[in-house]
Amino acid sequence: MSMASEELEKLAIKAANEAIQLDRQGYKGMAVAKYTRAIDILKQLCSLYPGAYQNRIYMDYIKQYEKRIRELGGHEVVDTKRLSEKKADSMILRETPNVGWDEVVGLEDAKNAIEDSIVYPSRRPDLFPAGWSRGILLFGPPGCGKTLIAAATANKINAAFYNVDAASIMSKWLGESEQNVARLFENARLVSENGQPAIIFMDEIDSLVGVRTDEVGGEVRMRNQFMKEMDSIIDKGKSFHVYVIGATNKPWNLDQPFLRRLQKRIYIPLPDFEARRRMFQLYSKKLLGISSDVDVSELARLTEGYSGSDIKDIIQDVNSKVIREFFKTGNFRDENARPRPVTMKDFLEVLEARKSSVSPELLKSYVIWFERYKAL
Repeated sequence: MSMASEELEKLAIKAANEAIQLDRQGYKGMAVAKYTRAIDILKQLCSLYPGAYQNRIYMDYIKQYEKRIRELGGHEVVDTKRLSEKKADSMILRETPNVGWDEVVGLEDAKNAIEDSIVYPSRRPDLFPAGWSRGILLFGPPGCGKTLIAAATANKINAAFYNVDAASIMSKWLGESEQNVARLFENARLVSENGQPAIIFMDEIDSLVGVRTDEVGGEVRMRNQFMKEMDSIIDKGKSFHVYVIGATNKPWNLDQPFLRRLQKRIYIPLPDFEARRRMFQLYSKKLLGISSDVDVSELARLTEGYSGSDIKDIIQDVNSKVIREFFKTGNFRDENARPRPVTMKDFLEVLEARKSSVSPELLKSYVIWFERYKAL
């Protein structure tokens, strides 16, 4: 397998895994976008390497993902116009993401900063004669809600949401990178000029504008084009509503010229006690049944240092534990039978086997970086 095909396969796997995770969490629109992204890359692999023995496997996955998209009502998500002469890498959700502001548990500082930078200027631009921030950086540990808050922001202002994989824009095998960047921003500006705000969300933005020491010509042109496009949207003399929200787990890898253009730099921390308590309350509602002995406050205390994604995984594991027991008893053959309610003991047993995915050392690095570069 060539280096190019290995890179594309990694992107497809990443998109598929994200789709499955979003699907499990109930975010249908975002899941469809990621499934479609995986299909797009797999089809390109098949076309670039028509004789490869893996193509049969790729086609099987394509069929599975297409079936799931139909089940989720994939008509809400369509391909954008191609960002290059080859296949496009980003998706536009024609319907804004179905993620409510109240689903972003905690993160009050972050939500306040987002409202100041995007929500209020979108609703009353006349109140901002000095302009407003259009470049936003969300950084922090993985699994703490960076993608969620970007999607909820798009929902709150009814914006077109461009969910862009920064790594694919940069890829040499997916077309001229600077053309991809230019067409992406051109599309967003056209949407804005027609009266609808546009949010370009770039996950892992450090892979696009991180520090480089061995850039080749195409990468230099792409980065210069991105800088030019960012300058065009943060110009205080312009009143259109195009916003770039970048997310990263590695803010220290961002290059200084780009960091300056991300005018708001917002730390998305691990959830505090109250946020964890509310998460357990919210996510437990999806369980088939829950015992009255479950103490969400105690669970919140026991999960200090856990991310929001960790807590969702705990809920899934508890549910799986009860379902596994249900199947082993043989009761599943009775259509009227139901699993027993989840108990506090189930939660405690799962917590024994699942620890936090975020290390204390990593958290210290975020705090140090935030103290130096914060811009709320």
